[in-house]
Amino acid sequence: MACRFTELIIDCHDPRRLGDFWRDVLGYTESDAKFEGEYHYVELEGPPGAGPSILLLRAPDAKVIKNRIHIDVNATDREQDAEVERIIGLGATKVDIGQGEQTWVVLADPEGNEFCVLRSRIEPL
Repeated sequence: MACRFTELIIDCHDPRRLGDFWRDVLGYTESDAKFEGEYHYVELEGPPGAGPSILLLRAPDAKVIKNRIHIDVNATDREQDAEVERIIGLGATKVDIGQGEQTWVVLADPEGNEFCVLRSRIEPL
């Protein structure tokens, strides 16, 4: 028997802000948030079959280099350019990590974590 990928952890300075960003990008819902004067973590879950839940965990250290692992997303109801603009409107920025001309677009979330918006559309859940 093998393991299943059930949760993705993203260390960040502001779990509330980043939780709101990824909730809106992915259409996930907030399943839990722990509050201790400030949010310590925010947990997001997608509909059944959406993939792993995402736990945004407060961490003191800053991101200083390119991510060694990242998220790829595909639009479900619009073309890539329109999805990139929607995500930029949520707080992402375009970044150049030396990718050159590619079919994907590299963005960074509000705390600088890189992710890619792929060209192909996929069916919504």
